[in-house]
Amino acid sequence: MPRKSAKKAQPPKLPKGEAEQVRIRREVGHDFALKQDAFGRQRLTTGTAEARRVYEVSNGGYTSTGGIVRLRNVDPLVGITSLSRQQREAGGRFRDDFERSQREGLQPQSWSERVDSGRVGGGVPDRVLSTGRAYAQAATALAHWEVAEVVRKICLEGQSVKAVSERAGDGRDVVVKLLKVGLDLLAVHYGMMGRRAG
Repeated sequence: MPRKSAKKAQPPKLPKGEAEQVRIRREVGHDFALKQDAFGRQRLTTGTAEARRVYEVSNGGYTSTGGIVRLRNVDPLVGITSLSRQQREAGGRFRDDFERSQREGLQPQSWSERVDSGRVGGGVPDRVLSTGRAYAQAATALAHWEVAEVVRKICLEGQSVKAVSERAGDGRDVVVKLLKVGLDLLAVHYGMMGRRAG
């Protein structure tokens, strides 16, 4: 009985979601971030900011049936490759402090609490004060207004370095430098500077 020949090598499975991202990009004509792999398949060009963007389509996921394409940008703290792990962590923590202070401040108060603080321990709950205080102290640690503005726009508003530099009329390198100074100040404030990088 003749031996069967070895099966043809199967291409490795695409990472979850990549095939859909490739399909959407091809449908809308944004194929500049695609390249062919060794098996002839269209793939995202890894390591590029364009490949990290996420395209979402409403209406069942197809533009041919009238779906609207939305583009979610990558988090600037992740997209700026020259940032250290410590700087990313400090920026993330600053964002968390800000979001927590905003969330806590918006929560409705219990009807049982008196507005005039008549009961013992009444008034603004401690958790609201402490989250607001944590954000305010971190914002104060940024010291200079230009540094604080760049950190706020990039970390809290999610603006890109390109957008910030175009609005300010500064070069991208200036904006990145100000961001790094701010993130280093935050790392010192949060006590991250003494830790070993891992």
